[in-house]
Amino acid sequence: MQFQSIGDVVPSPDAKLVAWVQTRPVMETERSEMISQIYLGAAGGSRRLQLTRGEKGADHPQFSPDGRYVYFLSERTEKTNVFRIRTDGGEAEQVTGFKGSVSAFYVSPNGKWVAFTGHEPDPAIEKAKNEKRDWEVVDENPANAALYIVPAEPDAERKRTQKKLFENSYHITDFDWSPDSRAIAFTHQPAPIADDWTKSDIAEVTIETGAVKELAATGAAEMEPHYSPDGRYLAFTRTSDPPRWPGDSRIVLLPRQGGDPRVLPATYDEKPQVAGWRGDSSALYFAETRHTRQTLYEMPLEGPPKIVYEPKRGTLGLSRLNTKGAAIGFAYESPDEAPEAFIMTLSSPGAGTRVSRANLDLPKLPLGKTEVVRWKSKDGLEVEGLLTYPAGYQPGKKAPLILNIHGGPAGVFVESFIGRHGLYPLAVFSAKGYAVLRPNPRGSSGYGKKFRYANVNDWGGMDYQDDQTGVDHVISMGVADPDRLAVMGWSYGGFMTSWTITQTRRFKAAAVGAGVTDLLSFTGTADIPSFLPDYFEGEPWKVFDNYHKHSPITYVGNVTTPTLVLHGAADVRVPTSQGYEYYSALKRRGVTTKMVVYPRQPHGPREPKFLLDIMRRHLEWVDKYVR
Repeated sequence: MQFQSIGDVVPSPDAKLVAWVQTRPVMETERSEMISQIYLGAAGGSRRLQLTRGEKGADHPQFSPDGRYVYFLSERTEKTNVFRIRTDGGEAEQVTGFKGSVSAFYVSPNGKWVAFTGHEPDPAIEKAKNEKRDWEVVDENPANAALYIVPAEPDAERKRTQKKLFENSYHITDFDWSPDSRAIAFTHQPAPIADDWTKSDIAEVTIETGAVKELAATGAAEMEPHYSPDGRYLAFTRTSDPPRWPGDSRIVLLPRQGGDPRVLPATYDEKPQVAGWRGDSSALYFAETRHTRQTLYEMPLEGPPKIVYEPKRGTLGLSRLNTKGAAIGFAYESPDEAPEAFIMTLSSPGAGTRVSRANLDLPKLPLGKTEVVRWKSKDGLEVEGLLTYPAGYQPGKKAPLILNIHGGPAGVFVESFIGRHGLYPLAVFSAKGYAVLRPNPRGSSGYGKKFRYANVNDWGGMDYQDDQTGVDHVISMGVADPDRLAVMGWSYGGFMTSWTITQTRRFKAAAVGAGVTDLLSFTGTADIPSFLPDYFEGEPWKVFDNYHKHSPITYVGNVTTPTLVLHGAADVRVPTSQGYEYYSALKRRGVTTKMVVYPRQPHGPREPKFLLDIMRRHLEWVDKYVR
């Protein structure tokens, strides 16, 4: 819990400074939260300082075009607002006085305006709440975010007048300023609900008049607009038509002076995360997972993408270009190296220069070796995963093995630091003598679109075989003891865990975290009702048998494995009822089980005291039933 995560590494316009975010757990008597603060350092890595302080924290740093200020978001006023602070120090200045909470912001290229999105609460709704008349009509009055601007500099009375650019009946998500600061391109969807990403389109608003025109509105989902520095193009990502939940997208160029959009060549995984444009408008940069590593690519206007930087081991975090398109910031980590912030100039790509020292002083505890392993699945398909050995492992000695399954199902295990806090204490498992296998079965990202779509209509089928043959492989290596096996996972990993123990009795312990255990009831109660009808190619009332035969609850009568069930009480993605269904069935059958529910926690628990408890319970459960 001493670990600090690194986020939003942003070089200054002249690439001489770097701002980044460090987030650490705070677990005092009445506090249990993650607090982020912004740090500032010289690009050469010679000096650094903590730029923001306070109980409320700060994140999303962004330099002003002249490099004099760092703008950021903070809840210092109870609501999230935009602030700024000089790079040479001083007190932070509040820029927006929004009555709601600001979702996102960008400073205009000319430095005169700050555009932001947010939802301003309706006084009538607040009044109804106070009078206990605050019933909710489902799907009515969505809290749609609108687009606003405020002057970067205050007037003579030290005030900034907020302006709503236009009245919108939809929800605005991401956006980008045109290079001349006269327009903003933005992504919009019908409402701020998780299912509506499939209906995303891109429009543009003129700052002076508030006139709006649609730029990209097809049956696909269009998002992530990025103007080229010379103003000739608007780049964005577009999914297949119709959009699919396993995910795939291409980068599209829209000529701003007229002409048809041009779809650029497909990327390796067909899930590019666009970082921005090269300064001369000749290429775009994007990050994408390639097997177990996040990799930085360049996409030229003509020709296929090419790798700019792929670490020999380890993985990159979120990549952010500076406003000149000449330098990029990112976090780097590996299984035995905690993340730090780095800057790389695009004229001389490479490993970059470390600018932070967030985790350099962590205790130097023994860490088991983590390596990529490959095996053939039941049908001959090659599958890959990460194997962490027990600390101080001696070849030939068989260790208890934990099969840890990722979520998604289109998630992916990458070569990240095993000592980070989270749901699974990988470094502690290793220190206690366990080996841990983290497979990337079919359905995972990082291996191309075909691989990611390979578990459509087949949850618990060949993806299950991919996991089990991975366990067989580690046993055949002489590393794993076949009589001391455990399985655990969260979300889809929870589904696969609850499924696995209905299919085999080889595991001596299981931990189901926020797992989908009943596909039928999940579809009617989750916040993503279109998710499984996409994966199973039909609504449950049309292909009932498909949902029934792929649901772990259907086969719960087979389970004998001691099972720990963990769930957040405020989980709307996989409602807590999914955990209760499975737990109640096991309890009624007399199977050893325990269920723990965490108040206030969404699908991914956030409060560090709860994270610590979850990690301890995972360790204690396998210690009790496996060791």
